[in-house]
Amino acid sequence: MTGTQALADRFEEHRGQLKAVAYRMLGSLAEADDAVQEAWLRLSRTDAGEIQNLGGWLTTVTGRICLDLLRSRSARREEPMGEDLTTFVPDPVLRPLPQDDPEEQAMRADSVGLAMLVVLEALDPAERLAFVLHDMFAVPFDDIAPIVERTSAATRQLASRARRRVRGAAPAADPDLGRQKQVLDAFLAASRAGDFEALLAVLHPDVVLRADSGVLVRGVAASRALQGAKRVAEQALMFARFMEVEARLVLVNGAVGVVNAPQGRPLSVMGVTIADGRITGMYILADPERLERLDLPDVAG
Repeated sequence: MTGTQALADRFEEHRGQLKAVAYRMLGSLAEADDAVQEAWLRLSRTDAGEIQNLGGWLTTVTGRICLDLLRSRSARREEPMGEDLTTFVPDPVLRPLPQDDPEEQAMRADSVGLAMLVVLEALDPAERLAFVLHDMFAVPFDDIAPIVERTSAATRQLASRARRRVRGAAPAADPDLGRQKQVLDAFLAASRAGDFEALLAVLHPDVVLRADSGVLVRGVAASRALQGAKRVAEQALMFARFMEVEARLVLVNGAVGVVNAPQGRPLSVMGVTIADGRITGMYILADPERLERLDLPDVAG
């Protein structure tokens, strides 16, 4: 075995965690893959024999790559391009509903919800890095500090500020898949029946809908955010005819959601956040380009 192959094998042992770090940082599966690949390129140009903790080194390097991508993303948003009507909807991670499979349950426990990713997107890039690496992956502040070019104490403060914002904004979700399924089934039935009052009953009064269709209207992405049960119910009735009867319930980032994929061709994915028997958040991805890149094994067909 060559030295390069041995190094590649060692890198592959850490790929899963690196992808998890990058996805939580970026909210994009494609960008996460790019960040992990860049981490490999940087490793291949480094004297790996000098690295005492390869996993830690790769995690911090991946974090630095993601931080640069986030800062570049933020800079583009600040450019004077007129009114920004785009709405951030994270790339969903889809899996079949579990059948009391311990391994599947373990993967679900390690997932990150779409609501959390939306909250993370609103953080300052340095805050997001400090929170993700420390709170989600237990990276010491002393290791994070050089990445954000701050002292360890200042980095701790970044994570603390992010933690407060996450706690204040991320809705507490019902973890029970059975109850989630009951609520989502009721929503779908009311939508297809055109029952406005039944929709209002299953939606939280302050429910937020975020949708990204990827369609350009006069050069602007037709994505939107709506708040309030009445507005969301009206939107649900408007688009119910596009929801195929055979739309399937799946796990979307660890919670029950819906994939609409007749003949295996994905048209939309909807994730939800459910609390106290009502839907508090809805996240719809219908961008054909982004849907094409999703991994749908054993989910649609």
